[in-house]
Amino acid sequence: MIDFGFDKLALIGAVALIVIGPEKLPRVARTMGHLLGKAQRYVADVKAEVNRSIELDELKKMKTEFEEAARDVQTSVQKEVDSARSAFDTDWSSATSLGDGSGSSGNHGATDGSESLRPPPQYRPPKKNWRLKRGATPQWYKHRHGVRTRAQSGAARVARHRPRPLGTP
Repeated sequence: MIDFGFDKLALIGAVALIVIGPEKLPRVARTMGHLLGKAQRYVADVKAEVNRSIELDELKKMKTEFEEAARDVQTSVQKEVDSARSAFDTDWSSATSLGDGSGSSGNHGATDGSESLRPPPQYRPPKKNWRLKRGATPQWYKHRHGVRTRAQSGAARVARHRPRPLGTP
């Protein structure tokens, strides 16, 4: 690239001072600085775009490698599952055929097998009274801190705490 030393820059400045003149030189220098800054930003943008495209190509290569590895793992797992399923099916069919033939021969201690194959009980949500409004504060907390859990009207509260006559229990 072009190498500018101090002596070359001084020579260019002297020629520009003579050709352009002292009045227009600062404006021309400012304009040249702006143009030089724009050129540098443009070069930096081009470099960044090239780097992004290179990184994008690398990411695409990595993506294809990962997809191939995932396919390989999927096929190997599928093969293992299929082999295990076939082994289970053969064992199951042999066990059920033995159970059918030897169940009436006198194995009274053996269980039927159908009891262990019952489906689990269905989930039933707890029964709630949806009309009853409940707070989120637990009851144990309310009892510990003395929070009222039952609301009473004012008259009922007065009647509750009114002294009883001597003859009533």
